[in-house]
Amino acid sequence: QVQLVESGGGLVQPGESLRLSCAASENIFSIYHLDWYRQAPGKEREFIARITYDNATSYKGSVKGRFTISRNNDRNTAYLQMNSLKPEDTAVYYCNMWRGSGGNYWGQGTQVTVSS
Repeated sequence: QVQLVESGGGLVQPGESLRLSCAASENIFSIYHLDWYRQAPGKEREFIARITYDNATSYKGSVKGRFTISRNNDRNTAYLQMNSLKPEDTAVYYCNMWRGSGGNYWGQGTQVTVSS
């Protein structure tokens, strides 16, 4: 069973940065797309960013220009660099590894809190 483990969350002040990591337990990472989602208290989980297996990227409008998704297939790891964080970015952040032909895996989430 493939496992995804997110890390890098924490408490930061508005305007600061964090880098989240999502590490896969098995060496199949390179053939999967990787999404980041987040869920704030009382809200539905929402899509934030995607990097495809061939490194095409896309973003939710509210994070475009502030967040950058990347991947290192040699390390089976994806990243979400988050700059200029705002209080409304506070949420639990999840990574999702998937492909159209089958396979869909979620991590356990990492908490990001942006507060002064």
